[in-house]
Amino acid sequence: MRRNFLILAALTAALAAGAAHADAVEQLRAFVRDVKTGRAAFTQVVTSTDGARRKTSSGEFEFMRPNRFRFQYLKPFEQLIVADGTKVWIYDADLNQVSSRRIGQALGSTPAALLAGGSLDADFDLADQAGDGGLNWVLATPKAKDGPFKSMRIGFKGAVPAVVEIVDSFGQRSQLTFSGFEANPSMDAARFEYHPPAGADVVEQ
Repeated sequence: MRRNFLILAALTAALAAGAAHADAVEQLRAFVRDVKTGRAAFTQVVTSTDGARRKTSSGEFEFMRPNRFRFQYLKPFEQLIVADGTKVWIYDADLNQVSSRRIGQALGSTPAALLAGGSLDADFDLADQAGDGGLNWVLATPKAKDGPFKSMRIGFKGAVPAVVEIVDSFGQRSQLTFSGFEANPSMDAARFEYHPPAGADVVEQ
């Protein structure tokens, strides 16, 4: 009797895991469709291609669809990346330098486009992956083969992403781990406006 119960429990767990696995792509689509604004703290770990060097940074991330977001790096150095819907601005506080690019050139098939953009299936091939670490995983492969990124994995915990793992075209790996993710908070569009500081060197790309 106990053996039958264990077999039934194992089958139930396997079916539940299979259902979560099958729903991972739909979780991503629902996130892009239903979550119009969001904010979270993040930690980013970048690992060199040989795995020997690691660089850790942290900060805050906010977005408002379509194509508005702020990545504010606070440690170890301050840097601000703002997309205002038309341009992407990058401010390096140490250099007092601002660079900007039109949003279509800057985003494309990038992690920011995946999290904050309005398009999904047009830019990425999506595939479910096996659950790992208590997360449901989606593999997003950019359709543009000449872009800066080879692949991205998004790990969902419930309705929001908890981890994004990125492999760039050189084989360098970057992992973004989110905490305190708020879905659909009230947010002012002015939060995503950007004006270069007085005296900053501005470079248009």
